[in-house]
Amino acid sequence: MRLCALISALNSISSIMAFAFTFTFTFAFAFAFAFAFAFSNNPTIPSPRSNSYLYFTFFLFYILSPFAFLLQFTYSIISHLTFLHSPSFLSLFASLNPNWIVVWIRILSPLRSALLCPFHQSRFPSFPLSPTMAKDRERRMYVGVIFNYAAELKLFLSALLLLCALATILQFLPSRFTLSISDLRSCSTTQDSPSSSSSSSLSATLHSSIPLPSPHPSTSLPTDQLLPNGILRRVFRPYGAAAYNFITMGAYRGGVDNFAVVGLASKPLHVFGHPTYQCQWIPLLHPSNPINASAFKILPDWGYGRVYTVVVVNCTFSHPVNADNQGGKLLLYASTSGGGDRNFNLTDTIEVLTESPGGMNASLFTSSPKYDYLYCGSSLYGNLSPQRVREWLAYHIRLFGIRSHFVIHDAGGVHEEVLQVLKPWMELGYVTLQDIREEERFDGYYHNQFMVVNDCLHRYKFMAKWMFFFDIDEFIYVPPKSTIKSVLDSLSDYAQFTIEQMPMNSKTCLTEDAGRTYRKWGFEKLVYKDVKRGIRRDRKYAVQPRRVFATGVHMSENVAGKTTHKTEGKIKYFHYHGTIAHRREPCRSLSNLTQLTLDDTPFLLDTTMRLVAPAVKRFELKMIGSRLQATRQ
Repeated sequence: MRLCALISALNSISSIMAFAFTFTFTFAFAFAFAFAFAFSNNPTIPSPRSNSYLYFTFFLFYILSPFAFLLQFTYSIISHLTFLHSPSFLSLFASLNPNWIVVWIRILSPLRSALLCPFHQSRFPSFPLSPTMAKDRERRMYVGVIFNYAAELKLFLSALLLLCALATILQFLPSRFTLSISDLRSCSTTQDSPSSSSSSSLSATLHSSIPLPSPHPSTSLPTDQLLPNGILRRVFRPYGAAAYNFITMGAYRGGVDNFAVVGLASKPLHVFGHPTYQCQWIPLLHPSNPINASAFKILPDWGYGRVYTVVVVNCTFSHPVNADNQGGKLLLYASTSGGGDRNFNLTDTIEVLTESPGGMNASLFTSSPKYDYLYCGSSLYGNLSPQRVREWLAYHIRLFGIRSHFVIHDAGGVHEEVLQVLKPWMELGYVTLQDIREEERFDGYYHNQFMVVNDCLHRYKFMAKWMFFFDIDEFIYVPPKSTIKSVLDSLSDYAQFTIEQMPMNSKTCLTEDAGRTYRKWGFEKLVYKDVKRGIRRDRKYAVQPRRVFATGVHMSENVAGKTTHKTEGKIKYFHYHGTIAHRREPCRSLSNLTQLTLDDTPFLLDTTMRLVAPAVKRFELKMIGSRLQATRQ
């Protein structure tokens, strides 16, 4: 009787609960779990695993229950809880096994019995029933409940269908469809005062992922004026910036009193303006006593820059800095000096280098270098051939020997197959790979290769005796009776020497290789040399890096010492132009002639590199085994 009284009390206050919107979550939650509990013992209901969509339905209903059009339906269910007759749905929720569900089961179990007492008392007598009769009565009562609440079920399912449709549509709304405080403010005609700082902060947060349009000219700026003499004086309002003042790639010591800063700067600013640079050393222990130095800029890209040009800033102090090795930092002051806008001299302060206490090794500048020969590669890009890279590395590591090192710069060309070719040599310490793909953000000449080689020059300046600059489709060659050491020893009086080019045909192979060209390496089967006369050939070069201030792609114009171009007969390079960028068999035609002409260009048979190939293959097998035998074109 107490439980029945409880039911009467609940029914009497249902109208009050309808106005208590803050309790909607609680009732919806209780309804969902009680409804599930009511069907958990009905054998006609499928297992929870096969009806996981029911859990999703009730979960959706619980989340979206605060909506007004579901409120009345929720209270209708609470006030007619004969719908909670079978407890299988609560078992479905309980199968998720969170501990707090047990609490709800214990609360709802007596509530269910209380709420069902009017139903049992009015429709079923209190005499004992056999198990068969009880099951039959339970089944008929379940069917009756479904029919009695068909309208509520229809409303419930219709509401869920509408909500699911809305949820689906919302996913396709554009990301720029937002509502911010500023939007609401603009719609209000009664808001005249400026927004508060907190509102502005909230609006900025809401729009942080959206590119903001250029601001409208402020009313505080000067406007066009009509002068007394009838002349209209126009006003120009600048916005934004077209290019960065300076972009650093690296800053390195050139000695105890010297530094080099390598980066990019606005080309129009340097071509048409007069930007200046100043350097300053801030000691870590005495930051109030900075040391200033003049700076000298070098533009090493020969005018090839685009939006950006390469700048090497040389900072030379009057005496050694950080001589006590207590640490400090180098600042670069980059000033436009009126370039771009004559009314302003904009100066950016850039912290380009930091030395921790004990971090400077002064002996590095006077000791013997770690390597005899170091290769500084240009930016690698495109879909490179792993097989051509494999051949190039094996050939040159054999040529330069154990005291050599190769710095590879990946601007997007080192894909996974190329990386697999590099890894064995990286593990042996012959190759360093640098990921420089971010440089593609800045529009410089040819993947910013001038900046890349200058960074390599100054980064490894004191680690190599000779530094080489050429491409990975070019093969350095010295005559059989010479070695790379003997050749460079004969050129030691020069700070720089250039290397003659031997251009090779990249499509024609020997007829005797027919049917087995795929077994031969590229420089082994491409044997026709371009012998056209009277044209200028590009040259590559090598330098003694400690005597160079900045460098280029084909030679340096900033060396302290002599340069020679008379290296014919001593050293040259074979150039297989374009072969590195094509992932296919290079042999497109075959010939057994010693001389031929293709596209008005004469070619002569030259088997110099063909004869070297077997020794290079044996060297690779000895050094790294058969790891790269299955490398593809």
